[in-house]
Amino acid sequence: MDQTEARSRHDALCRAIQEHNYRYYVLDAPALTDAEYDKLFRELLALEEANPNLVSPASPSQRVGAAPRAGFVPMAHRVRMYSLDNAYTEDDLRDFDRRIRERLEPDASFHYIAEPKIDGASIEVVYENGVLRAGITRGDGQTGEDVTESVRTIRALPLELRDKRTFTLRGEVYIHRADLAAVNRTRTAAGEEPFANPRNAASGSLRLLDTRLVAERPLRIALYDLVETYFESHHAMLQGLMELGLPTHREEELVQDLDGALAYIHRFEKRRSKLPYDTDGVVLKVDELALRPGLGFTARFPRWATAYKYAAEQARTVVLNISADVGRTGALTPVADLEPVQLSGTVVSRASLHNLDYVAAKDVRVGDTVTIQKAGEIIPQVLEVDFAQRPPDAAPWEPPDACPVCHTKAVRVEGEAAIRCPNVACPGRLKAAVFHFTRRAAMDIDHIGHVLIDQLVDQGLLLNLADIFALPAKRDAVAALERMGEKSADNLVAAVAAARTGRPFHRLVTGLGIPHVGTVAAELIADRYGNLRALLDADPASLKESLAEIHGIGPKIAESVAAFVADPNQRRVLEAILEHGVETVAPAPKAAPTGPLAGMSFCVTGTLTEPREEVWKRIEAAGGEVHRSVKNGTTYLVAGGKVGKTKIEAAEKKGTKVIDEAALRTLLGD
Repeated sequence: MDQTEARSRHDALCRAIQEHNYRYYVLDAPALTDAEYDKLFRELLALEEANPNLVSPASPSQRVGAAPRAGFVPMAHRVRMYSLDNAYTEDDLRDFDRRIRERLEPDASFHYIAEPKIDGASIEVVYENGVLRAGITRGDGQTGEDVTESVRTIRALPLELRDKRTFTLRGEVYIHRADLAAVNRTRTAAGEEPFANPRNAASGSLRLLDTRLVAERPLRIALYDLVETYFESHHAMLQGLMELGLPTHREEELVQDLDGALAYIHRFEKRRSKLPYDTDGVVLKVDELALRPGLGFTARFPRWATAYKYAAEQARTVVLNISADVGRTGALTPVADLEPVQLSGTVVSRASLHNLDYVAAKDVRVGDTVTIQKAGEIIPQVLEVDFAQRPPDAAPWEPPDACPVCHTKAVRVEGEAAIRCPNVACPGRLKAAVFHFTRRAAMDIDHIGHVLIDQLVDQGLLLNLADIFALPAKRDAVAALERMGEKSADNLVAAVAAARTGRPFHRLVTGLGIPHVGTVAAELIADRYGNLRALLDADPASLKESLAEIHGIGPKIAESVAAFVADPNQRRVLEAILEHGVETVAPAPKAAPTGPLAGMSFCVTGTLTEPREEVWKRIEAAGGEVHRSVKNGTTYLVAGGKVGKTKIEAAEKKGTKVIDEAALRTLLGD
């Protein structure tokens, strides 16, 4: 076979394999048996081995993955990836529809496009000159992580398109429930934590550093948006993507109005459990693309789209036992051990009872038949007790008087609904702290689950959070742990090494588990200090006051952070983290706000003609800053009806001008 014949056959094989990938992974209508498909693929590999010059990034042979990478590189999105606002009731949707109509010209005509909200990991995919060039995670919407090599392993996604224009696409990477079960069986056999749900599986797989492992995961993708305006409508765009051979969900429906959208939502709810993948709602968008710029965006969401979320699935089961888990702050959280039951695609055998007051209010007892649901379809919780089914000998639960792990006498802080283990050296507290520190919202270190954490702490390989970054030096000891082995130890070492650099500073702050500091407060702290060294070097005498000056940081959070940083034990751990070479990424400088309200700050109070949250969004979208209370420097207090005296008096005291809603609309230019 000469070069011309070889290239012709190579092109034909590439087209055939991509077509069969599309039929199998997108249409669920395979035209070949597995053996026939494998025969084509083997011919392609043999042809490329004999003719290395034929190998290109667009060849199906390049999906198999490469050796582990050093870490993920931040990559900016070409256009910001916004989140979606949520709607939970028909009234919420009618408010969404009303707001759209108010912003459009009275005679404007438009339709809605309704489509499923697939429960997976958001992704941006970029084709340049028809060739797949980039895959980027959502990140913070402005900047994500470069996961191009992982995205290339998804067989449903063409490596090259017939159309040679540039396409910046948004979509969802997901995994079928049946495929997740197979992945979890493999993980459990290897001693790793099973994925809790398909969303976690998709996200965790994308971010594996070894793309050979990603290639083994049965990831799929559904594209639902195109940044470039090559089409007149969203509906036409989805059809165009399909014609290009790109995978979409193929579940969209063009409807005339909100009533048509509601009908779709009700129909889809009845059949979504029959789909092979998880969905948690329906996305509703204005179909006409030309109308969207005029509708615009809030600071966080497009005004022309919303996500209707279905009510969380519920199930009935029996409480087998009630125990207490030790949290990272020492809180002893009551937990119900349940008769296993299927719920939202996973088997649930435990549910949180939150705190002592919750147990008392619900009167949950061992032996009770209870209704459970997943809060946000993630954390199982007990909703109610069926008292008619209560066994006659069921007794009220008595909380432990000592920590179940270290047996230190438990204490209850006045004003709190929790009992706590006061022992800062409690292994249970450390295990919970390590688990929190390594989660995706924090330092995002893969391959560390509950089973491994138990072993690492029990064997003395982890004495504090900083010791996580010393694990690469203890690789042989890690490999010797039960159900670990060489490969699992290498995966862990690579994950820890990757977390040493490139993580945003606010992720580290979140992971430290400072009392009362969540992700929002962590971002505000990161914006002010930039890195851990700067926070540690801040003047201890004025740190509390400095933190309290940050909009969004209240006195309670400021006091907690200052006490945490001043604690000698915590400082030793924080210094050790820096000594292990942990270098976080400082927040990107924020652009100066623009708009008619730039430079102004507002506190909103009283009864208004629209929801307060909506007023906040409009202020922020116009460049203004929102204060939850009147502070020094608050420009305006927007006072609606039924205003209490407290905020009016605070405004007078701090020199804040009081205006009504009509005056705010004037400032907004309405």
